[in-house]
Amino acid sequence: MDIKEFIQIRRFILKLGKMLHKYGSPSFRLEAYLTEISTYLGVHASFISTPTSLSMVLWSDRHEEEYNHAARMQPGELDMNSLSLTDELANQLLAGEISLEEASIRLDEIDATPSPYNKFLTALAFGLSTSAFALLMGAGLIEIFWSGALGLLVYVWTLWALRSRRVGLMLEPVASFTVGFAACAINYYFACGFNIWLIILSSLIILVPGLSLTMGLAELSSRNMVSGTARVMDAMMQLFKLYFGAFIGITLGSHLFGQQDIQVADTLPFWFNWVGVLMLSIGLVAIFRTRPKHIPWAIASTFIAYSASTWGSGFLDNGLGAFLGAFALGVFANAFSRIVNAPSTIAAMHGLIVLVPGSKTYIGLNSFISGQDIIKAEHIGQETFLILMSLIAGLIFANVAMPTRKAL
Repeated sequence: MDIKEFIQIRRFILKLGKMLHKYGSPSFRLEAYLTEISTYLGVHASFISTPTSLSMVLWSDRHEEEYNHAARMQPGELDMNSLSLTDELANQLLAGEISLEEASIRLDEIDATPSPYNKFLTALAFGLSTSAFALLMGAGLIEIFWSGALGLLVYVWTLWALRSRRVGLMLEPVASFTVGFAACAINYYFACGFNIWLIILSSLIILVPGLSLTMGLAELSSRNMVSGTARVMDAMMQLFKLYFGAFIGITLGSHLFGQQDIQVADTLPFWFNWVGVLMLSIGLVAIFRTRPKHIPWAIASTFIAYSASTWGSGFLDNGLGAFLGAFALGVFANAFSRIVNAPSTIAAMHGLIVLVPGSKTYIGLNSFISGQDIIKAEHIGQETFLILMSLIAGLIFANVAMPTRKAL
């Protein structure tokens, strides 16, 4: 391998690694995928990925050339559209359909590709997802409506955070403070008499780091200790910031509008939950920027995860129904990867949203600090821990039952 070819290969791998990190790929999947690509391209490589850094060493057969690179990275955000396009590009390169130079140019084009869903559709997705989550939490109609309205307010803050670094650094506490204060004002002026904390949790569900917490534990289970620990601690800090902002907002609202007592809403019949799952799956399409051709798979994964988990909960106690949900989801996601030749993450992430216990962690934190229960739940801490472990175990067993052909 001559020097010119080695330089082309390592530039492509470096750019590919940074883009996949930017799109929120878990560290163990990112490292395995880049190792596969490097092997196909004829170089040896070693990678270390964490939520905030990416390091790599590339060398040729006889170490004639060796390249070291370490970069400070911002934590990635899920972008299924760009992830899918990048994977397709890598497949074309490995199949010999395009050259390294063409692939590098195409990577730049993908990186500059905007979301397939405009801001209006994304705002509707925020409102739809937060309303759907309130429905799944057993909220009443008035709570479902206001959860969606305040979810739009959270989207306004996320848009501002993209334009302002200062707002981005304090997004979680300021968004939760605004939602908490607004919920108190709405309850006072409209005499709604709803469950304030349930409204706040539903409105903030897009920011609640349940998915990050699950990904961190998955990385720990795969022996990615540094990345897993960092991701878990980052998720916990995000959770604390969300709760602190909401607590301050509630406190200020109580001083101005009077004490806000939790009211028990009249829940809708259980079959409405399936409507909530449909609403949530549709909303997640725009939030995760899923490609149109993958939408049916994404929606199906959500229903499969929820139905398997609900069915399993009928005869498995303490949240162990999540194990069956995760197992069914993992098998489906890996089958999707084999059939469509796309990363299994595209299907898996949508289904995981209805399984991850981020909301239960938030509920447990509220019960511990305020002594009030958002919903009636016993042993919430134990159940949260068991759900997390069940999710990881279910996904591991699914990879054994239906191995995936792609590291992503």
